[in-house]
Amino acid sequence: MLVFAISDKGGTGRSVTSSNIVYRRALQGQDVCYLDFDFGSPTVGAIFRVSTASRGTTRGGMHRYLQGEITEPSRIDVWTESDRDTIRAKPAGAGQMVLLPGDQGGGEFATFDAEMLKRCVRLFAKLHEQFDLIMVDLSAGRSFAAHLALAATAQLPKIPARWLVFHRWTRQHIIAANGLVKGEHGLLDVGREYGHDPGALTDRIRFVRTAVLELGSGDFAHLRPAQRSWLNEIDRELRELATRNGVGLTTMLGKVPLDPVLQWREQLISDEDVAGTEIANAETVFAFDDLAKKIVDDTAWEGL
Repeated sequence: MLVFAISDKGGTGRSVTSSNIVYRRALQGQDVCYLDFDFGSPTVGAIFRVSTASRGTTRGGMHRYLQGEITEPSRIDVWTESDRDTIRAKPAGAGQMVLLPGDQGGGEFATFDAEMLKRCVRLFAKLHEQFDLIMVDLSAGRSFAAHLALAATAQLPKIPARWLVFHRWTRQHIIAANGLVKGEHGLLDVGREYGHDPGALTDRIRFVRTAVLELGSGDFAHLRPAQRSWLNEIDRELRELATRNGVGLTTMLGKVPLDPVLQWREQLISDEDVAGTEIANAETVFAFDDLAKKIVDDTAWEGL
């Protein structure tokens, strides 16, 4: 299955959340692959703590492959090439976890031609045969990467493809997430141009809220009554706004709570980070585990 991670704005936690979803899916025994299609900023290697690809690779990545300069993009086995001991200690029963990085110094493409599209289609089809889950991290906004992904998947109707739209729990992000999907030149608009059925494409799109503050948690125990009352009112307004914009509970696949570790360092959250060093919250791991299961669960996906 192909899963595309996208957001209208930067700073949503799109890359760190999708990386953790892939990590959790691998721990669940599935073979997973992560494609860095954030062409303007190919830095997902830093999240996996692969120092040789923290700003993209010099060994031939997605940029050079799509431009036809190399026949195959380089692959990184995260289990063996990560700098983190807890990641290199691959648990028994875990699946493959492979990163296809962008090129160091690469930038956003202005457009794509038939040959570039053909190479993208060929890559998606090949990876689908080799992996259970392929996560494609797209550049933020109405990007070249999104256009290429929509054009390629239109030519691969037999390969299951789903879209995760990431946004934070603010008025600005809710409106932006709606616009990215339903607005002018949004996913549905562009998808129609490449031959997608708008209704079918809508069914493949779900929203993920990130860095969500739970008002009933201990994080708010220190607030004055007036502050708690105000925040509850804002939360109510946001829920109403999300419903009006089609970003409410009926289209939300999941949410990730605010975690101090992810605020200070974008990284994979291991079980050791929760049960051992206790630097991360168990609720965060539960959220990643839940999303990793739901993205491939037809019942969970279609039951929304």
